[in-house]
Amino acid sequence: MCRSIKTLRPPAMPEVDDDDIRAAALQYVRKVSGFHHPAAHNRTVFDQAVDAVADATRQLLGDLEVRGSGSRQRVAAGEP
Repeated sequence: MCRSIKTLRPPAMPEVDDDDIRAAALQYVRKVSGFHHPAAHNRTVFDQAVDAVADATRQLLGDLEVRGSGSRQRVAAGEP
């Protein structure tokens, strides 16, 4: 669906920061909504959707277990 969204989990991307997560969330919301830049009356709901997708992405990446790593790798921004 969104070919420009890159894989954020290791080993494809060992270092992930908040900007990477937000960029992926923004691309997803743009694709789903059909708006690259929403009108002023849709800006709030658009931004809320980006925030929600970014939060879900952080949780997903933080909870994923990467096979072959020997232990669960926490890859989300701010995680050890």
